[in-house]
Amino acid sequence: MKLFRHAPLVTALSLALSLPAGAQSLVDLYGAARSFDATYQSAKSQFEAAQAKAAQARAGVLPSAGLVMDASRTNLANRVEGAPRTESTYGANSASLSASQPLYRPANWIALEQGKKGVDVAQAQLQAAEQDLIVRVSQAYFDVLAAQDSLTFVKAQKAAVAEQLASAKRNFEVGTSTITDTREAQARYDLVIAQEIAAENDLRVKRIALDQLVGKSDSQPKALALPVALPALQPGNVDDWVTQAQGAHPGIAQTKLALEVAKLETEKAKTGHRPTLDLYGNYKLSQNNGSALSSTESRSNAATIGLTFSVPLFAGFAVQNRIKETLALEDKASSDLDATQRAVAQGTRTAFFGVLSGQGQVKALEAAEASSQSALDATKLGYQVGVRINIDVLNSQSLLFQTKRDLAKARYDVLLGGLKLRQANGTLRAEDLGPVNALLTQ
Repeated sequence: MKLFRHAPLVTALSLALSLPAGAQSLVDLYGAARSFDATYQSAKSQFEAAQAKAAQARAGVLPSAGLVMDASRTNLANRVEGAPRTESTYGANSASLSASQPLYRPANWIALEQGKKGVDVAQAQLQAAEQDLIVRVSQAYFDVLAAQDSLTFVKAQKAAVAEQLASAKRNFEVGTSTITDTREAQARYDLVIAQEIAAENDLRVKRIALDQLVGKSDSQPKALALPVALPALQPGNVDDWVTQAQGAHPGIAQTKLALEVAKLETEKAKTGHRPTLDLYGNYKLSQNNGSALSSTESRSNAATIGLTFSVPLFAGFAVQNRIKETLALEDKASSDLDATQRAVAQGTRTAFFGVLSGQGQVKALEAAEASSQSALDATKLGYQVGVRINIDVLNSQSLLFQTKRDLAKARYDVLLGGLKLRQANGTLRAEDLGPVNALLTQ
């Protein structure tokens, strides 16, 4: 029965052997995913497109100029009966330079302001995409660690059950136990084998998901360094987190900007009744070396400058109906903002209390792990002295290793929950991975 006392040592050795050389930290894999993930790259390209679109809107308030050049040649052939044939060639050249400058076009200035708001919207979308990438990488990272832990604990349980099976067989052979003990141990061993197969497959799938996300093959995440001291929530008041969300969440920022754009669109629609004023200028140079009617060459220069004033009078009520449409869209944008603010507040509170609950579960499972270990030691001792049976030992072993798996996963859930809480209130940054990264094995 002395073999049973080496089960914790087997577990420790298995954990040590599961840490490969050259493993990557969470920050390392996030950096790889940032340059590989298609969703994030799409948001980045959208931001660049919004910047270019805003620059296009600026063209509506800047001057424009154009150059037009024209050259022509005419060949005239005359043939009169009884007279020699005559041919004449005439040419004409011209160049015209024109320019215009809007002086009063309020719709163009509003469009320029909308373009700037569009850049801010794209920037908020890029921020949301970055936060989503941080959470997705962290989720995949901890999924692999949890799968590794499950496989490690299953293998440790397999070794412990194998020892118990061998002990039951020996005791049956010497006549100190019944065949029931051997069959119970064999059944539990077969069950652990099935669990090991499932754990190996789960780990394989989780690693494939992580590799696909970060663009690397055979990613090897670093495990948590034991003992783990989980960071406390700062601030510790849920209302402070909700307050931060109102000013930092990219979703709220997007809906606020959408409301501002809708208001600008209403102002833009109202400009349909307003006049426009443009300044224009033209300079034209012409040269003519004759024509069929005259052989006199000519050259002319003409310069023109003027103002164009346009007043809309009636457009079939299109402007009035357009204003009604934009006012309705403005109300919609306001309602969308209210809905987003409420959803963010609720999501922040849910994530906050989820982290608190997870921290409580970790403490409870740590106590349960110690209790399960003590219970297993007592059950083994009782089995040795004959007051406990084989199934009691097997059940205690299963309970201990299940508690270890639950504890490991609960720790990952708390760390991931802290990141999700910051995503929920919109304050998540790449720098927030630093404290989590510091808890990993170095």
